[in-house]
Amino acid sequence: MAEEIEEKANYCLNCKVKPCSLKGCPLNNNIPDFIQALKKQEYFEAYKILSETTILPGVCGRICPHEKQCQGACVRGIKGKTVSIGELEAYTFDKAHELGYHLADCYEKKQKRDKKVAIIGGGPAGLTCATFLAKEGIQVTIYEKYDYLGGLLMFGIPDFRLPKDIVENTVKDILDLGIEVKYNQELGKDFELKDIEKKYDAIFLSIGANCSSNMGVEGENLEGVYGGNELLEYNLHPDYKGKKVIVTGGGNVAMDCARTINRLGAKEVTVVYRRAEEQMPAEKKEIQDAKNEGIQFAFQNNIVKIIGNNKVEKVELIKTELVQKEGESRLSPVNIENSNYVLDVDYIIMALGSKPQKCVKKLGLDLNKWGNIQVDEKYKTSNPKIYAGGDLAGVKGTVAWASNSGKEVAKQILENL
Repeated sequence: MAEEIEEKANYCLNCKVKPCSLKGCPLNNNIPDFIQALKKQEYFEAYKILSETTILPGVCGRICPHEKQCQGACVRGIKGKTVSIGELEAYTFDKAHELGYHLADCYEKKQKRDKKVAIIGGGPAGLTCATFLAKEGIQVTIYEKYDYLGGLLMFGIPDFRLPKDIVENTVKDILDLGIEVKYNQELGKDFELKDIEKKYDAIFLSIGANCSSNMGVEGENLEGVYGGNELLEYNLHPDYKGKKVIVTGGGNVAMDCARTINRLGAKEVTVVYRRAEEQMPAEKKEIQDAKNEGIQFAFQNNIVKIIGNNKVEKVELIKTELVQKEGESRLSPVNIENSNYVLDVDYIIMALGSKPQKCVKKLGLDLNKWGNIQVDEKYKTSNPKIYAGGDLAGVKGTVAWASNSGKEVAKQILENL
């Protein structure tokens, strides 16, 4: 074991109450136990322990907001630095693969059952659901609109945060469990929900919600205004060389967009966020990395108008102050009157959140006020045969939470079947 990894593993206190697992990890990974196995250099055992609850250790170990999840609940953090849980998790996956261990080795082989489940969407939620069903002998078919699996893991997250070979190795492991995939099959275009409903005992909708939310300001339809989610997913960037770019938003999508655009040669990249830095939902490490790379931040600023003839030329911003509104726990940004100012800009990227695709409205399922599919506590939709999870059902927007919803759906389907 690398000396640095050994030191970080030995730093874990092996808490009996396991706050990192029970409070911090959406998937409830048995963190102290896998680290104990790692200390003994029992790499397969460490990987096997993780695989009881997650199929994405190589992914989550790299991109999860650890400071807000597992490491945020670490007892070590009370008086000092937390255990590097994410790094140890990623190392376990990498080492297991290096030694020739795979997901199928972690599960007892079950006899195939005469039950069929369709999973629509091959992102984190869909892949997790597929795995936990397949390992119990359920016949699983994934319908995927692209010619690859992984969803946002493949092209929604830049290579510098998540190398594509990690995702490819993860997907290969999952498919080796005997899961069928129908590629280039997009819901609402290549098939309808009613077309496959009679063929399967249950259906899980996990197509995500990756359409960028609009700003709702004058000029946002001008040429040069882009949705951050779409830019990352389709990788269809304009030529940024020598250009000034503003990214509006404060989450990891905004950080990924800003850092990607900066790498593509933009002259100046500025992140505009209407609240203070400490209120940004992006992981602290991502914010600091962006600063280290020369990206500028305009905190407590808001875009009120985009100016230009056909294409973006300028942007009007206004400064904000944070006030405590009655009945709200979070400070709210309020525009400061007469604090408006105008900047020259070439491109504006909207990274203010996301919403489901338009086809969701045509599925005949109940939706909530945000346009997500309405589900009950068991992830069932208004059609008892159909389940939904991940971003599509309004689950918290991290890979681990999406994956957890897939695991929970698998549990509910198994109980019902």
